[in-house]
Amino acid sequence: MNLTQEDWVSHLEGDANAVILDVRTEDEYNEGIISNAINIDIHKGAIFVSEIEALDKSKNYYVYCRSGARSAKACEVMNELGIENAFNLTGGILAWDGETVSP
Repeated sequence: MNLTQEDWVSHLEGDANAVILDVRTEDEYNEGIISNAINIDIHKGAIFVSEIEALDKSKNYYVYCRSGARSAKACEVMNELGIENAFNLTGGILAWDGETVSP
């Protein structure tokens, strides 16, 4: 599901079952992240799929990338792998006006 930043943040703030997932490359991740994000690089193909399969399917995943394209694809893959609640940050970190931190 694609969410605007406002909706993504409001869902996230009220969600005790939330996990923030950054699907960018490690280099991009190291440039700054949304606080508490974990990194699983979508460009790693089969490794990405196996790491997603290992995630707790009962959690709610708030997914972002640089511009929103990779994270939209990641959410589709996550849905296919049985994760029902995967929320894409429309516009990605480029459109993010919240705080970022060093990983």
